[in-house]
Amino acid sequence: MDTKPFVSAIEQICEEKGISQERVIETIEMALAAAYKKEHNRKGQNIKIVFSLKTGQIKASQVKLVVDKTMLKPENEELEEVEKETEENEEERKIRFNPEKHIMIEDAEKKSKAGDEIEFPLEVASEFGRIAAQTAKQVIIQRIREAERDAVYDEYKGKEGQIVSGVVQRIEKGNVFLDIGKTTGALFFEEQIPRENYRMGQRLKAYVAEVQKESHGPTIVLSRAHPKMVSYLFELEVPEISSGTVKIESIAREAGSRSKIAVSSTEERVDPIGSMIGQKGTRVQAVINELAGEKIDIIEWSEDPVKFISQALSPAKVINVKIDKKRNEAQISVLEDQLSLAIGVKGQNVRLAAKLTGWKIDIVTQEEKKKTVVKKKKKIVKKKTEDSDDKKKKKIVKKKTEDSDDKKKKKIVKKKTVIKKKIKKTK
Repeated sequence: MDTKPFVSAIEQICEEKGISQERVIETIEMALAAAYKKEHNRKGQNIKIVFSLKTGQIKASQVKLVVDKTMLKPENEELEEVEKETEENEEERKIRFNPEKHIMIEDAEKKSKAGDEIEFPLEVASEFGRIAAQTAKQVIIQRIREAERDAVYDEYKGKEGQIVSGVVQRIEKGNVFLDIGKTTGALFFEEQIPRENYRMGQRLKAYVAEVQKESHGPTIVLSRAHPKMVSYLFELEVPEISSGTVKIESIAREAGSRSKIAVSSTEERVDPIGSMIGQKGTRVQAVINELAGEKIDIIEWSEDPVKFISQALSPAKVINVKIDKKRNEAQISVLEDQLSLAIGVKGQNVRLAAKLTGWKIDIVTQEEKKKTVVKKKKKIVKKKTEDSDDKKKKKIVKKKTEDSDDKKKKKIVKKKTVIKKKIKKTK
């Protein structure tokens, strides 16, 4: 047999499908085994084929498993219900004896042990029939497809959590499908940037969110709304991140609208914010263009929560920060003209700052703080005045009661004296 065209065909399949040569040869051997079974009517047998790519020779053998009595299921005996419960797991491991697949240890070679496999050589015809060849062809096509799917799955499983580049292939019911090389990736509606328009043939970068293995082939779920999409885009643009000099500590993102990134530097002489922005803003602008004009705020990360929170609320200027570590809450004081800037449109700025820092943020203006202090003082003063008024009232009442008591006493004394005078006159 001239193996040169055969070898070149195998090499071509390996290159196109991304499959290893060993996997292709294994597939050919399985196909030949299926063809041999079909040709010689050996369906119940375990046929093994060894194919030599150098010589083109085929060696066929029948494989039988060496078994003993403990490995076999009883043929005509029924176990009792109690024995079934206790020996259920053991019975599942046991096998039914098949002379085409098994050989008893007594009939096997002396060196053989239970569980070993013995190969019995078989004769191989020079040519296979049409039906056997058709069977071999179907097996090869099926196995090559399975091998191709496995190769694609393994490749993109390794790319999970990274960015890939693709071309928009088709758009169906709001879902965009990208040609990413060996397969197609799915960019579902919920993983897209809001209000971003896609067109056929458009080249896009996307984050590989998940790789699912399914019967029809792997499904690659892509995302452009994932927060890590921003960090990987900066990694492509900023060499300091790849080298480890600049580190992205945390990201808060609302896709299509705004992102906040906290960065730090491992070297004092390197400015992390300047490295991210680049000369004349070229680096950050490249990322913004890729994300359809999404605004990006870059702040310096700090271990001090007070400093970190105040920087996270930029561009608003913070006057004072009070933190409660037990409740994980922070109260921020800003000027009245900075309040709307600190909160942002529909609360976006403070929401992103809370996500970035991991703290619950409550923003209060300095005027409101003063008002609350004044109110408290007024309450205290009011209480004091009320207390003093009560005391005065009590004094007045007491005096009145004392005066009335004195008058009563005087009247009684006067009345007594008049009675005494009358008594004297009568005498």
